[in-house]
Amino acid sequence: MDPLLTTIVLWLSINFQLPANYEHPEVKFATPHEITQMRYGRPIQSSVENDGTNAVDPFTVVAVYNRKTHTVYLPSGWTGQTPGESSALVHEMVHHLLTLSGAKFACPEEEEKLAYEAQEEWLGLMGRSLKSEFDLDPFTVKVLTTCIY
Repeated sequence: MDPLLTTIVLWLSINFQLPANYEHPEVKFATPHEITQMRYGRPIQSSVENDGTNAVDPFTVVAVYNRKTHTVYLPSGWTGQTPGESSALVHEMVHHLLTLSGAKFACPEEEEKLAYEAQEEWLGLMGRSLKSEFDLDPFTVKVLTTCIY
């Protein structure tokens, strides 16, 4: 995992001017319900019906970063072999590097903006997008990255 994390740090540093910090986070695996609970502090019921598509509810959490323990939680079974899987790690690495740099934001949603931008660009390297991998359109990403207070 360390070579992949180092590659992501270098890529983020070059493309998004994030500080290249090689104190990698711990990476653990958890069930989707555990990841959602970590993110929201309680389980959230998905509104997406299991209709056989790959559609993702915008409130479904794919991965999460714990700032206190510097730990990335990825879903059980994660291999990093698909563009979507590797992009989830890129997204969480943005949070890790921002945390280590001491960056401050007006609200938690504001920090998500750079994470989604990096994830979208990473996916673009493989001819994919947030829309194709997670069914996240630009408007939804805008809502998810805007302070509401």
